Amino acid sequence: MDKRELGQSGLMISPLGLGTVKFGRNVGVKYPEGFDIPDEAALADLLNLAKELGINLLDTAPSYGTSEERLGRLLKGQREDWVIVGKAGEEFENDQSTYDFSPEHFEMSLERSLKRLQTDYLDVFLIHSDGNDMENLSDNLIEKMQDFKSRGLVRAIGASTKTPEGGIKALENMDVVMATYNPSYTDEKPVLDYAAENNKGVLLKKALASGHAANTKDSLDFAFSHPAASAAIIGTINPDHLRENVNAVSTPQEA
Repeated sequence: MDKRELGQSGLMISPLGLGTVKFGRNVGVKYPEGFDIPDEAALADLLNLAKELGINLLDTAPSYGTSEERLGRLLKGQREDWVIVGKAGEEFENDQSTYDFSPEHFEMSLERSLKRLQTDYLDVFLIHSDGNDMENLSDNLIEKMQDFKSRGLVRAIGASTKTPEGGIKALENMDVVMATYNPSYTDEKPVLDYAAENNKGVLLKKALASGHAANTKDSLDFAFSHPAASAAIIGTINPDHLRENVNAVSTPQEA
């Protein structure tokens, strides 16, 4: 897969990213079927396969159970091979999500993520939405995100949003948005339109409707039919599904 730039960030990413919630959490997730969390040997094989297939983009978060800690061990000696997307704002403990969008919490959360991932920087750092995007995207938090970037702790900043207004505000003040866009949900298309007009980065979540999409290729063709779509984050722990997803990816030029 050919790499493409994520907006104006300077980061070169594969059009398919590997989501890692299934690396560390199998409770309270919105997939159609239950699953067991793989052991680290299986995850190492999956990461090696992803690299062989041309994937260099990984997505994780503190709310993904033990995903960050496991990636820290699994990626030893490979840091420069991967573009890592991290988040802050959501915690998941005792089978329950809680949210904290204070600058102080984000400082703690980023420091903890860097330790868990055994790295001194994240490539992309996102605000993890609870749905109240406009309320959470406060001037103080945006200023803190910009501070992380100026200190070299992160290379690009943005938000994983759930509303058109929130997505556009994130892009007005930061580099990247993670938005939902698939054939059955196009409410956030204005965010992608804004990104295309302003050369901002877009990562797509739920491009396969959290595993509910009827046709993988049709869904990914739809996702990449929008010129703003830099990459789609797909969460899988199945090597065959990973190969299928990579085979299904087509750029707008190829569609």
